[in-house]
Amino acid sequence: MIKKILPTASVVGLAFLLPNLALAQEATRMTGGGVGWGHLSAALVLAIGAAAGATAQGRTAVAACDGMARNPGAAGQIRGIAFLGLVLIESLVIYTLVIAFLLQGK
Repeated sequence: MIKKILPTASVVGLAFLLPNLALAQEATRMTGGGVGWGHLSAALVLAIGAAAGATAQGRTAVAACDGMARNPGAAGQIRGIAFLGLVLIESLVIYTLVIAFLLQGK
């Protein structure tokens, strides 16, 4: 069931986010003191990226602990690969932060 809902939710989320980027106005043309679409898009991108990164890090830690429990002799290799995976996952979250700053216009 979740395998059917996740792609649908992803497509719906992109359908809501992409028009905001296509119809974004320059900062000099915006009038009024309201929050621009860039701020909303940046907040959504950062929230989704952080949630996905946290989920991936949790799954990586569980898989590494499970692997070390099943084969204690390979704990050193599993730990190194798990740390590499965690670093790469965290770098994707940092890229999301950079994209959020770009969307915000700073």
